[in-house]
Amino acid sequence: VSEAMVDLYGARPGTTLSLPLSLPLATSTGSSATVFVRGVWRDYARQHGAIAIARDDYTRLTADTRVNDLAIWLQPGADPASIQQGMRALAGELGLDGALLEFASAGEIRTLSLRIFDRSFAVTYWLQAVAIAIGLFGIAASFSAQVLARRKEFGLLAHLGLTRRQVLAVVAVEGAVWTAAGALLGLLLGLAVSVVLVKVVNPQSFHWTMDLLLPWARLALLCAAVMLAGTVTAWLAARSAAGRQMALAVKEDW
Repeated sequence: VSEAMVDLYGARPGTTLSLPLSLPLATSTGSSATVFVRGVWRDYARQHGAIAIARDDYTRLTADTRVNDLAIWLQPGADPASIQQGMRALAGELGLDGALLEFASAGEIRTLSLRIFDRSFAVTYWLQAVAIAIGLFGIAASFSAQVLARRKEFGLLAHLGLTRRQVLAVVAVEGAVWTAAGALLGLLLGLAVSVVLVKVVNPQSFHWTMDLLLPWARLALLCAAVMLAGTVTAWLAARSAAGRQMALAVKEDW
């Protein structure tokens, strides 16, 4: 059975399950058959539950020999196109319309599924870019205001011998530290949300589970890019706001 059957009907391994079969039973009495649950598999296509039984058992119980889907394992070196043509020709010989047969390889299904997922998360990527842009704008505005408010402090540092470049380096380091703290906090919050979505929301909403695999290299690269962008933004903001002679700012105290 699929995981949804466990959540919805309590069909855990080792228990029995009564199947309400709609067709007349060939060897059973009544309108249902009791089966033994041997295991659970992950099914991401049917959130309302699915079961898998041997075809011979299904035919014996229902006398139904119709087939809707068929999985074929090809021998190494076999030509999929030739096999498809042969199966269409065989269907024509049996009086069926071979053109109605649809074929899809495991790779094609996987590619289509990934394309659908990427299309679904395209808005998320745009929102991520917008959030980063807003964050950088906030860094620029914050450090511009800080530089203007701390002109006397920077003027004192200039009197103590620091050059304008060194003062800007101090501001850039502060920007790097604050950006690193923000990136770390955002990473922790993002991981927490991911765990909740994968471990709580998915099982409760869709009745399936999945493994949580974190792309550490991509996350580290994204954090490094955000830190670099924040540092450069802080440096540029400070450079623009500290254009005046910083040493003259201390004159206001005299």
